[in-house]
This record gives sequence, C-alpha cells and structure tokens, in this order.
Amino acid sequence: MMLSAVVAIASLLATVPASPLVSHLDAGSLFGRTSCGTNTPLSCHNTTKQTNLCCFESPGGSILQTQFWDTDPSTGPTNSWTIHGLWPDHCDNSYSENCDPSRYYSSITDWLTTPQILENAGATDVLSYMQTYWKNDPDDGSDEELWEHEWDTHGTCYSTLEPSCISSSVQGQDAVYFFTRVVNTFQTLNTYNFLSSQGITPSSSTTHTLSSLQSALTAAYGFTPALTCDGSDLNQAAYYFNLQGSLIDGTLLPYNAPSGSSDCPSSGIKYLPKSGSGGGAPTTTSSGSGGGSPTTTSSGSGPTGGSGGSLPSKGTIESSTGTGCLLSYGTWSTQTCATFTYSGSTSAFTMTSSKGKCGVQSGALTCGSGVTSGTFTAVSSGSQLLLAYQGSTSFSADAVPSGETQETVYTGTSYSKTLSLVL
Repeated sequence: MMLSAVVAIASLLATVPASPLVSHLDAGSLFGRTSCGTNTPLSCHNTTKQTNLCCFESPGGSILQTQFWDTDPSTGPTNSWTIHGLWPDHCDNSYSENCDPSRYYSSITDWLTTPQILENAGATDVLSYMQTYWKNDPDDGSDEELWEHEWDTHGTCYSTLEPSCISSSVQGQDAVYFFTRVVNTFQTLNTYNFLSSQGITPSSSTTHTLSSLQSALTAAYGFTPALTCDGSDLNQAAYYFNLQGSLIDGTLLPYNAPSGSSDCPSSGIKYLPKSGSGGGAPTTTSSGSGGGSPTTTSSGSGPTGGSGGSLPSKGTIESSTGTGCLLSYGTWSTQTCATFTYSGSTSAFTMTSSKGKCGVQSGALTCGSGVTSGTFTAVSSGSQLLLAYQGSTSFSADAVPSGETQETVYTGTSYSKTLSLVL
C-alpha cells in the first residue's frame, strides 16, 4: 500500500456518535481558506446544481470512515479497531481514485514534525495517535506507506480540499486538514466499545450471524455500518456519512449503509481476538436480530473476555461521560485525544504524554516537562479499565468541555462535573 500527505491537528469531534459529527477545527488558526455559509445543502441531497465545490463536496458526497480489525498479523491495540481511511465515494456508490498526482506527498512523519506545521497546528498529538491507531499490515508495507496511499488515493479526490479552496504558502495544508479530519472522525466511532456494550467481544470460538453483529452496532451507535469479512473472519467496518459544508470544518451526518454493502457470510462469522487479547471463552453462538448475550453451546474454563484485565503499553484516556478525552497536558477537551504511554502494572504505574511526565499538582491532573511523576492504578469496571489515583477513580471538573475549551481535571468530586477516566 502507498500514500502521502501532510498532517496537522487542531481539534476533535466530540459528539455522541449517532449525532451529526461537527469538526471543532478552528480553520482560521491553521491556514486561510474559503469561508462556507451555514445554508449549503447536504452532499448527495442537493436539488440544484452546486457550483461552489469548496463548500459542497462533489462528486464524492458519500463519505465512508473505514476501520480495520487485523488479527493475522495483529495490528494496533488489542482493544481497539484501527483506521483504514476516509473515502469520498460518489452518491451512486461508485468512486474516483488518485485524482491529483501533483499533490502526492511523501514522508508524512517528516511533514508532521516540521516546525512550520507544528507552529500552525500542533501536529504531534495527531501523529502520535496515527502511530498507534493507523497501522498497516506489515506484510503490505510500513505505516507511512498506508498513510501515503490513503492521501494519494482518496484525500486528493475531495473537492473541498482543492488548493484553490485554501490560500496558503504552506505546502501540504490540504493533507493537514485531511489527516486531522480522519483522526477526529475515527475517535467518535469506537467499534470495539460499540460491540462490547452489546455483549460481543473477541473470541476464537464464538460465531455470530451478520444480522446480530449489525443489530448490535445499530443499537450502540444508532446507524448501521457495512461489515467486511476475510472468509468468515470479521475484519472491516465502514460508517457512512453525508457532508454539509467543507471537509475541513463541516458537519458529517450519519446514515445507514446501503443494502448489500456488507461482504460477510450470513452466519458463522468469527470476531477473533488479536494477539495478546482475551479469548478462550466457552464456545458460543449469537444469532437473531438483537445484540444480546450469546447462547452457550459447550463449556470451557477460560475467561469470557473484555478489555479490563492488563495494562496496555499506550493509549488514549477518554471521559466516562461520552464527551471528550484528555489532551497531552492532562486537560479534558473535545479536541484530538493525546496518546499516553504507561509503565508498570495495573497495581502501580506511571504515565507520560508528548509533553512529559504526568502527575497530580495541587489536586489537578497535569503533564509536562517539570511535572513529578505520580503513581496511578487501574481498576477494572466491566470490560473497561478506569484510571485511579490514591485508590479513587473519581475525578471532577468545572464544566463539560465543548469546542476548543479545555477543562482542568481534579482528583475527587469537589467540582461540579464528575467523571471517571477510561484507559
């Protein structure tokens, strides 16, 4: 696989997944670009010909956020799906590819770590997130090659990212917007949690019907994605959206995947564990239209799965409220989640972000170069691991963040908005 682009970050969509996904990207803080009004029609729903394609996505008005579940070989965290891409399919389900070879870029990491990009958009957190959650099959090439392929093949086909829509002397600003929006959108679509909330976790022996998997995702998310299998093994999901405005900062409105878009057998589907994740559950089969508990058909002594057992080596920290996550300074926000690195075990560990060590100072969770490392623990709660400090999983803030605001997170429940932090 191959791809190329320039990436930078500004903010994350932090809406309930079934709601319209609105980018909180402050476009003006990055690069000058065409300003779009609020009355532009929804892509694929216009009744008159649109001429301003900087503010109306065409012909690729059916946006697919695609995700991998790779198990052979395993890629990414054991309790998360990984990013495949964000594709601008046509409204009739056909598509264009490789639309502008003059805008192919290489070495995405170099672009994301150049001072000019960092000053404009703070790209380190997006790059760190991509390095964890946007993984290539090593048999197909490096992660960089996948990122380059996704930009070259799909990113260059967005009409709203055309250079004429963006006035900037910074080469690669179009790809900056693309990669930011891909990460932002993926972070609102936690397929692993959608399935686990309906009693479906990876297992080497459980089989499912296509209808039970689709019903579980619909119950948790609100809309039905398309599912793809490699033989009988579940390995990809695609979430469908129309776009109002520009990909840079417009609103993605979800809709059900078209009939026939899934490519899995009707039954006998396995949702296999990744290497190192739970498995060995009793042999079970789930069926029917609901996403409920499977019916046991033979016994076993292994665990029933879930992600609440061992401490991961790295990952994001999300709010139990369903809104937002922690940024690299330890603040709570709806912008792009930071990736934290954990060292130790669930009974005692330290953590760091791209800004430095993390600890608690004057009761506030803080990360930075001058911070003394705090000792944290992780407490299992169902299939989740909750961050704990001095034995308590309770944290609080003055308010729930929105847009680009950042809220300080304090230990205990002294502030008006209480929350737990999910590893």
